[in-house]
Amino acid sequence: MNDKRSEKGHVADIEKSLRRISGNIKQKGREILNEYKITPPQFVALQWLLDHGDMTVGDLAGRMYLACSTTTDLVDRMEKTSLVVRIRDEKDRRVVRVHLLKEGERIIEAVIEKRQEYLDQLLIHFTPSERLTFELLLNKLQQEMKEE
Repeated sequence: MNDKRSEKGHVADIEKSLRRISGNIKQKGREILNEYKITPPQFVALQWLLDHGDMTVGDLAGRMYLACSTTTDLVDRMEKTSLVVRIRDEKDRRVVRVHLLKEGERIIEAVIEKRQEYLDQLLIHFTPSERLTFELLLNKLQQEMKEE
């Protein structure tokens, strides 16, 4: 029985640590975003477009768990700042896709680079072996989540 209680305690500690780490990285990410004058939801939308290519507002809304009207407003604001553009589908003119522009791509890459620099500084006291083990374990956890 003690072993079970101990396991639950370890899982609780791991969950708490992951939540705190995620929160800290998210907060640092928001600070970095302030330098680029984009909002966290805009950053998420731009990342989806960078990773998955052009998509409709409906597709983007679904991936971001937002209402279509909210996503439409988000895309409108990003279009005004030349981060994205709406393009009619050549095969079906009724379909409009959101396309990531070079400026949007540049911002995403710059923000991600700064986030990685931040993480690199946090890992400065990890040995190369500890970094590799940490990476492997995180990848294993992520794979378990994908297979769920």
